[in-house]
Amino acid sequence: QVDDRVTGLRSGGDDYLAKPYAFTELLARVEALARRRRPGEADTVYRVGDLELDRLGHTVTRAGQSVPLQPREFRLLEYLMKNAGQVVTRTMLLENVWDYHFDPQTNVIDVHISRLRGKIDKGFETPLLHTVRGAGYMIRDSAR
Repeated sequence: QVDDRVTGLRSGGDDYLAKPYAFTELLARVEALARRRRPGEADTVYRVGDLELDRLGHTVTRAGQSVPLQPREFRLLEYLMKNAGQVVTRTMLLENVWDYHFDPQTNVIDVHISRLRGKIDKGFETPLLHTVRGAGYMIRDSAR
């Protein structure tokens, strides 16, 4: 149904292929998705504005300055940057950063977001980590 396809796309799907499908069409769609990658940019480095996270080197820099992070802060920032420009809910953070599949009714997320904000935004003119009231958090370059 059209409504099902629209729901899937609005929920984050990049494409939709209805059954029955031709294998050649599936292959062509996969090739088109692969072309969307930015040439020369490694999957191991995330960038938002002047903030850079290197997953392999386990380093974070902002405007060329090293930003020391605790392991959980690194995972939190990595998840936010992986989803840059999108609202990340508390549930998403609990499941993907803390591996909780329930809400423990704690302020652990708020505490870590506050610490992270202090490390990556404090002292810089342009904040990158934003609270989306009633929805969650988003990391984005405010200049855009």
